[in-house]
Amino acid sequence: MNGAARTSTRDIARAAVRAELAQVAFDLFLREGFDKVTINDLAAAAGVSRSTFLRYFGSKEEAALSAFDAQGDLVADALRARPADEDDWTALRRALDTVIEHYHQDPAGALATTRLVQNTPALCARHLEKQHGWRPTLAQALAERAGAPQPPPLALSVKAAAALDCLNIAIDHWTASDGRLHLVDLLDEAFAALAPR
Repeated sequence: MNGAARTSTRDIARAAVRAELAQVAFDLFLREGFDKVTINDLAAAAGVSRSTFLRYFGSKEEAALSAFDAQGDLVADALRARPADEDDWTALRRALDTVIEHYHQDPAGALATTRLVQNTPALCARHLEKQHGWRPTLAQALAERAGAPQPPPLALSVKAAAALDCLNIAIDHWTASDGRLHLVDLLDEAFAALAPR
């Protein structure tokens, strides 16, 4: 076995353990409430030591929000893959389908996750901070599509920020409806409100 294969196998195993720990943490947060659960509680529920848990997650917030870690890069990749002749706003809207796909696959789980984040100030703040970090990535993807100069122009950063706000508002309305409203329709409506006329 060569070094690349070992690294790949190690990375796969690490990702699997991380996903399992995150699921245990999420289940405990739902049952007990985020603020009542300690790192020691999480480690005990997962059957690992505190230091092992902290090797995978540096904080409770990180464990709770790990499902969102890759979303910014996924949206940026989807954005780069959009047709070159598609306008930026449409491309952003379509690229966000990668985020809302989870809401279609597991509506009950997505609703529980969203409520946990919305109802926990520390998680809400950390989630918004993560999304804020997606803005430069999305602006960069828009610039690459257009062959724009680097760093991306201000207008592309504004479009990326507005798209993420549309996503958050659509998810807020979807959550308030207990998942009864169709998230795609809500996101389309939010984007339409800011569409160039």
